[in-house]
Amino acid sequence: MQSRRDFGIIALVVAFGILAAAVLGTLLLFQSQQRAQAWVIHTLTVQGRLNTVLSRLQDAETGQRGYIITRDVQYLTPYLEGTRLLAGDIEGLRAATADNPAQLARAQELKEFAEARVKRLSVGIELVRKGEYIGASEAIRAGVGKGLMDRAREIIAAMKAEEQRLFDARARAAQRQSMLLTGWLLLSAAAVALLALFVTRDARRRARAAAEARDQLVLVNARLIEEATSREAAEAQVRQMHKMESIGQLTGGIAHDFNNMLAIVIGSLDLAKRRLSKDRARAEACIDNAMQGAERAAQLTSRLLAFSRQQPLAPVAIDANRLVGGMSELLRRTIGETVRFETVLAGGLWPAFIDAGQLENALVNLCVNARDAMPEGGRLTIETSNTHLDEAYAAEHNEVSAGQYVMVSVTDTGFGMPAEVIERAFDPFYTTKEVGSGTGLGLSQVYGFVKQSGGHVKIYSEPGVGTTVKLYVPRHFGVAEVPSAAADNAELPRANGYETVLVVEDDERVRLLSVDSLRELGYTVFHADGPRRALMMIAELPRVDLLFTDVIMPDMNGRKLAEAARLERPDLKVLYTTGYTKNAIVHNGMLDHDVAFLPKPFTIAQLAAKVRQVLDA
Repeated sequence: MQSRRDFGIIALVVAFGILAAAVLGTLLLFQSQQRAQAWVIHTLTVQGRLNTVLSRLQDAETGQRGYIITRDVQYLTPYLEGTRLLAGDIEGLRAATADNPAQLARAQELKEFAEARVKRLSVGIELVRKGEYIGASEAIRAGVGKGLMDRAREIIAAMKAEEQRLFDARARAAQRQSMLLTGWLLLSAAAVALLALFVTRDARRRARAAAEARDQLVLVNARLIEEATSREAAEAQVRQMHKMESIGQLTGGIAHDFNNMLAIVIGSLDLAKRRLSKDRARAEACIDNAMQGAERAAQLTSRLLAFSRQQPLAPVAIDANRLVGGMSELLRRTIGETVRFETVLAGGLWPAFIDAGQLENALVNLCVNARDAMPEGGRLTIETSNTHLDEAYAAEHNEVSAGQYVMVSVTDTGFGMPAEVIERAFDPFYTTKEVGSGTGLGLSQVYGFVKQSGGHVKIYSEPGVGTTVKLYVPRHFGVAEVPSAAADNAELPRANGYETVLVVEDDERVRLLSVDSLRELGYTVFHADGPRRALMMIAELPRVDLLFTDVIMPDMNGRKLAEAARLERPDLKVLYTTGYTKNAIVHNGMLDHDVAFLPKPFTIAQLAAKVRQVLDA
């Protein structure tokens, strides 16, 4: 019996020795595998730095060519960014290849060719800046820069090939280490199994207890999964109900407002038709009433597009202080004498990159809401400031990116809003005002416009204290544009001599209305019902000064029509119009920089001003 116990102790010691050796061997093999993996990561790092250097050179080359072609300094941004970061990237590449003399030599050679290529790019830019455009073009055609770039690409390709060879070798080494580690782990497992042979009845009892606990855990997990599935289904049903409720509220609000406006338009036109021959003054009053109803319908459509972030925006660099100052008199008249109006304008305010007209509309909407929240009077304050939204704020508000913004806020001392109202404040057609006192689209329009512009909106409110709505609009890194003086609109701008306009519109009634309006303004007008007919007329007509085209048409959109027309007449000026556009002339919610656009519906005054603006540009 004693000998059995001694044998068991000896066997136990031997088993523990085997286990210790297995653990030590595992640690050694694991460290060896880590070193192999480190070399693999090192190879990937070098390849990444090679890709970065090539990207910097290509960015610099793209920016230089864009600047030479367009003479627009905005195209220098990728050139300046690429050349600024290139030296650091190459130094990083040299540091990463310091362990490999052959690769280090290639990195040094790449540095020399990259610097020569950047120097060659700068020659073309300087020639353009001096106005020597032909010299710049000849410098490109000489092919020196291309040769330098081709050599740089060859060096990068050779370094990539060498790194790929090293990667394959190091990956194989890592795989061998992994196999050794796996084998050693299997040996360790065998040692553990040998040690487990000496576990007594207590171990079996513990195993049975563990098995019973596992079975219980399986049952509990099954119940939790079942409960989670039921909860997810219930939450999905609630979300669907909320979604359908929101859609119902939206469609109901649209139908209600449009029916009211159509009732005004149809009823007024019907009365005007009956009174036209009997009482011209009353007929004209009915027509004016119909126009007002139609304009309200157009405003509703514009607000819905703003909420859905589908309106075409034309952002420019503006001085928000100047904009608020220019609106002060209008806002004072809007809010009335019972509300004290004041502005707090920050010194050294950054330029903002935003559609100025839409920002003015947003401020008017917010001031009207503030006025309605103070029926007995109060104080309304518009404030501007420079703001930086940090990563912590962006993490709490995942719809905004961290960065620098120009903040414009509207603060009132009115009723304030409880949390449940703030939560729904931006929903379309949601309003706490009495029936007939608002459409419920003001805040949703502001929200959609600011979000489409890349900004952020935040409401701070406390019942009985007041409300602050803060608009964070993107900062422009540059100088704000100075707005031109408003033109005198007493008389509509008309044609200058024999100016010819070609109208392209697939809707016959809209087309004829545009033709009549342009002829009323003194233009010689031709019209086509589609792009194919328009291109035939452009080829046949002796003179076409302006192409006035719809954007959305069968077979070919307006942008493609304009591009085809300019192949025939390179100097042809183009004015686009549409009631809704998504891709042809608008990208990321912004009008393309070279686009002149007149949204539908438009008045003859708006048409006259826009046509004259495009022709005189």
